[in-house]
Amino acid sequence: MPHTSRPQASLSRSTLVKMGVRIAAVIAMTTLLSYLHVLGTVRAEHLERLASYVAERAHREEIIFLLAEDNHVVLRDAFTERLQQAGADDARFARLVRRLPDGTWRNAPESFDGRRMPGIFIPRELTPDADLRHRVLAAYDVLSSYGPAFHPRFTNTYIVLPEGVVVLYWPERPTYFQDAASDFSILSLDFLTRTVPENNPTRHTVWCDVYADPHTHAWMVTVATPVDVGGRHVATLGNDVLLAELMERASQDHLPGAYNMILGDEGQPIVHPELAPALDEHPHGPTPLGTEGQRERLRGVFARLQAAPGQTVVEEPEEDAYLGHARLEGPGWNLVTVLPTHVVSKPAVQAARYVLVFGMASLLLELGIMSWVLRRQITEPLSRFTQATDRVASGETELALDTARQDELGQLAGAFRRMADQVRRREEELRLANDGLERRVAERTQELTALHGRLVEAARREGMAEIATNVLHNVGNVLSSVTSSTQLARERLHQLRIEPVGRMAALLREHQADLSAFLGQDERGRVLLPFMDQLGQHLAEERQRILALLDEVGRYTEHIGDIITVQQDHARTPRTHQPVVLAELVEDALRLDAARLAHRQVKVERRMDTLPPVLTDKHKVLMILINLISNARHALDTMPADERLITIRLDQPSAERFRVEIRDNGIGIAPELLARIFQHGFTTRAKGHGFGLHSAILAAQELGGSLTAHSEGPGRGATFTLELPCRSVPAPPSA
Repeated sequence: MPHTSRPQASLSRSTLVKMGVRIAAVIAMTTLLSYLHVLGTVRAEHLERLASYVAERAHREEIIFLLAEDNHVVLRDAFTERLQQAGADDARFARLVRRLPDGTWRNAPESFDGRRMPGIFIPRELTPDADLRHRVLAAYDVLSSYGPAFHPRFTNTYIVLPEGVVVLYWPERPTYFQDAASDFSILSLDFLTRTVPENNPTRHTVWCDVYADPHTHAWMVTVATPVDVGGRHVATLGNDVLLAELMERASQDHLPGAYNMILGDEGQPIVHPELAPALDEHPHGPTPLGTEGQRERLRGVFARLQAAPGQTVVEEPEEDAYLGHARLEGPGWNLVTVLPTHVVSKPAVQAARYVLVFGMASLLLELGIMSWVLRRQITEPLSRFTQATDRVASGETELALDTARQDELGQLAGAFRRMADQVRRREEELRLANDGLERRVAERTQELTALHGRLVEAARREGMAEIATNVLHNVGNVLSSVTSSTQLARERLHQLRIEPVGRMAALLREHQADLSAFLGQDERGRVLLPFMDQLGQHLAEERQRILALLDEVGRYTEHIGDIITVQQDHARTPRTHQPVVLAELVEDALRLDAARLAHRQVKVERRMDTLPPVLTDKHKVLMILINLISNARHALDTMPADERLITIRLDQPSAERFRVEIRDNGIGIAPELLARIFQHGFTTRAKGHGFGLHSAILAAQELGGSLTAHSEGPGRGATFTLELPCRSVPAPPSA
């Protein structure tokens, strides 16, 4: 091969290096520096504004909770002062409260107006004594005075006595106690259990979890304060604080691009714009937001906030955001403002984008100049090379190219001309090789045709052998039943006691002359006629049993013919389906194997639903069932006789299919054998042939169904499930 000299100059390399590298470097450096500068400045501004915002916002939102606790201080002092006054006014108590027919004590209906005065409910199991009446009147007076004043900011105000008595001021629900059931009780509610002395030894104000009112579906939280007098728990003060405005402000009023959420003291979500709440079925019960996975993620965020004490703003890489947080005094919640990092970096990205756009414009200008240069110096010469390539493709190998240039194109022109010469020589060589290859292909085609014929003949013989094997296996199953029934009939004939007939005939011949006297007076003659009657009945019963066994032999023989007919149908037209009662077909299969089941002391448990007749190939289904029952029976051989059990279930899982399950508690199937259990010739029994289950699954598939096996492992039994299409029997045409 001629030596290829190194080009003296590289036009493309010098052009690309001088222009492309310079422009790319300038654009990259300018974009990176502008991005880093703007990002640092904007990040500091955003984090400072976030810290200021969350502190001011938390102070504003906690006012309602601090006001509720201050109100409770006023309410507790007023209630304590009222208790220290004179005892109960029985006449006033009688005017305010009536005992209703259901046994409860409630406001007198004729004078009660729930929009202006508190409601009273005393459980039916209580009989108000002087102390209880005094506390009820004190609670009523305090709520009458302070309830209207608290109402503009709090939906209701109430006082609960430890005995279960409730005094409630709630103008929006004026008939709350009148509508309550007679067994109404709030003693088990969360806010009350938190105020009892054993759960609240410091006797401080408590806040319950957020919940939705079961009637209005309004979100609220309950604040409760225990009241003790002389070391005795006498009442609990309560308010329900509506959270609708707080939730709306938290969701709607936020920093641009950020969002707010409120987390409880354990990180549980109280308010979150992306978590949908579900109303709880239990009134006053906590109503969690979101799924358990979402709540677990928020608890993790809260734990990381707690791990950075003293920091108002924390960077959270897992959330890809900055978190500003502040505590809400009162319920102990935490206001968290989430500012995504992309919001902080957006101005820097925009500045970098502007720089990049200007750089790209410069690059386009440079590329325009480069395009003009490359078109003159490279594109036009390459076009001539393309034309030369087309001529070579069409078979022309005489080319006229400019080989006088001292750059890569001149070198390429010389190489191209040498290539055209080599192509001309290679074409001649390929033509000669192609002629020889065509001759070899023709010879190989004849060999493959002959081999194909031999393979078709071998496949036909193998198919005939498999059909014969299936027929012999299924016929063998039925012949075993024929043998068992014939053997049983022979045993019954051998056991038939006919000797007494001969002795009876001899006795009658002996007394033939005085037969009437013998039958009437002789001891043996008097028992002769009853004995003949019993003997006749016994012989008739034995004859009936033997006839039943012979009938079974007839049915077995008929089934053998059906098996052969089924296989013959593969070579002719498909068999027609006929109406079949599935439960009866299962019983037929059990009857065909009854003798061997009884011999092995196998118990059969039937769980069969009553199904309407279906259209199917009766004999194919029967053949499948016989194989499955035989397989289950063999699986029980190693089990103790009193533990051998086969369970047969028949049901209809859907309108389109019916299902038969045959389950045994025998030796089971190893997991690695389940995939091979239906293969032709596969068996785990020493005397097995591996034909039964293979033919059964083929028959199920031919019927448009399926046959599957399941086992938990060796020693844990096995279940074979047959599912077939459920084609209902058409109704007869009306007359």
